[in-house]
Amino acid sequence: MPSEDAAPPLDVDQILADDGVRIVVCCGAGGVGKTTTAAALALRAAERHGRRTVVLTIDPARRLAQSLGLTELDNTPRQVKGIDVEASGGELHAMMLDMKRTFDDVVLQHTDPAKAAEIFANPFYQAMSSTFAGTQEYMAMEKLGQLHARGEWDLIVVDTPPSRSALDFLDAPARLSRFLDGRMLRLLLAPARTGGRSMFNLVTASFGMFSKVVQKVLGAQLLTDLSGFVAALDSMFGGFRQRAEQTYRILQARETAFLLVAAPEPDAVREAAYFAGRLREEQMPLAGLVLNRVHRPAAALSAAESLAAAERLAAAGGHEGTVEVLRAHAALAQQAVREEQVAARFTEAFPAVPAVSVAAQPADVHDVDGLRTIGEAISRS
Repeated sequence: MPSEDAAPPLDVDQILADDGVRIVVCCGAGGVGKTTTAAALALRAAERHGRRTVVLTIDPARRLAQSLGLTELDNTPRQVKGIDVEASGGELHAMMLDMKRTFDDVVLQHTDPAKAAEIFANPFYQAMSSTFAGTQEYMAMEKLGQLHARGEWDLIVVDTPPSRSALDFLDAPARLSRFLDGRMLRLLLAPARTGGRSMFNLVTASFGMFSKVVQKVLGAQLLTDLSGFVAALDSMFGGFRQRAEQTYRILQARETAFLLVAAPEPDAVREAAYFAGRLREEQMPLAGLVLNRVHRPAAALSAAESLAAAERLAAAGGHEGTVEVLRAHAALAQQAVREEQVAARFTEAFPAVPAVSVAAQPADVHDVDGLRTIGEAISRS
């Protein structure tokens, strides 16, 4: 029996129906059903609560597009057709973050065409916008900020990368500020602001051994590319930081709800607890925990009772099929107990966080009907 001061069950429908909630961020470890959860919540918000909803996935896997009946997803929201919104009046749109295109769009929006062309041609920019660690998370912040600022959506549902990457999503503004304020960047920017000689020549003349070490580590060409990139983006840096910090404040606001998604496995629950602690430190609104793929025995028999009954039946020459069913039930009951013990590690650490358990599904979700089933299960408090 739960204690009297136990956290209340998570009421997902209350969150989805609340006009004051404009952003739901789903986060957690990889492989716990986070993308499916995000899609199911977005679908339910549109069909059940009549909200104009967009779901943004940062996961490049194609599961979201396939489950929504779309051939592909890209950086532009696409409307999902054939869903049941006639009575509610809602809409559902879906998109997948393209970090390079988002970066390109930011450059085009905040510079003149000639400067944009210079930036796009820079080899350092080409590498950074496509492959550099942290770019995806920062561009996710940019895209979320853009969607929020457009004001077209009643609700934005964000499907983040696995949780440590999602922490990078939260850390992007602070990391960018450290980069912009760092000593190395000030050194790199100094030549561009003084004019005249090339970056490499000026650093060599001014900093001697420092420049030789940098050249040895980076190579002269990369250093030149980097200096050109920094000089070209110099006027944009303040805007990058301002927008990132603005989005960060939105994530701390009442209009945002974070939902942790986990499976009853030690690593996934550990990740969820780690993330919950960070959200609490950052004063971000944690709405609750969705515990996916929970196993529940069909009967009230304990594992010990099932095994004992199976042994008695087998000794008496009972039906072999019935004996196997009892043993299978015992194994399932044992698994359920283990899962409860694992989940308790989170609830004991965060007793005030509402939670809801979702039973393991017999098959993977691959269509809208499957998403509806998940949405109903999550909302059944």
